[in-house]
Amino acid sequence: MQKTNKKSSLLIGSVIVFLIVITPYLLYFYQSVPILNPDPTFSEDWDTIFGVIKGGYYVKAHNYIYYFFSKFVPLLLLFIWFITNKHWWVHAIAIPISVYLFQLIAVINDSVEYVDEVEFIYTVPIAVIIITILYFIRGKMSIYIQAVDLKQEMDENMKDPQILKK
Repeated sequence: MQKTNKKSSLLIGSVIVFLIVITPYLLYFYQSVPILNPDPTFSEDWDTIFGVIKGGYYVKAHNYIYYFFSKFVPLLLLFIWFITNKHWWVHAIAIPISVYLFQLIAVINDSVEYVDEVEFIYTVPIAVIIITILYFIRGKMSIYIQAVDLKQEMDENMKDPQILKK
């Protein structure tokens, strides 16, 4: 049982490391999209094995891929950080995740004329809820943090015999 647990942990860790390693390359993936016509007003689509990627609002597929990955890569890295973090403040990462998620949806949705302008308003309720939860968690943990600080101070006092003689 423990051996399969180690194998699955190793596999998951390897996938996460692979995703982190390829993220810089994803940011430059748009450069591999061919530009067939240099005219900026000429609408251009990119035919792939997965289907046709249309430029839509961004006119060229090259531009669309650039904007898509400029929102997707930070979202991916924040999500990896969120799921692998073991600290109590991990839920604070949900705020930038929600911002990038709304921005990515705006990039995918061609009918949105102004990207990155309205998304902040939609993330305010999420931020308020998360900040409130973190405030209460921090309040409950303050007694434990004070106890750790007191223990460290006592340990330092015990190590230095000059303090005890005074």
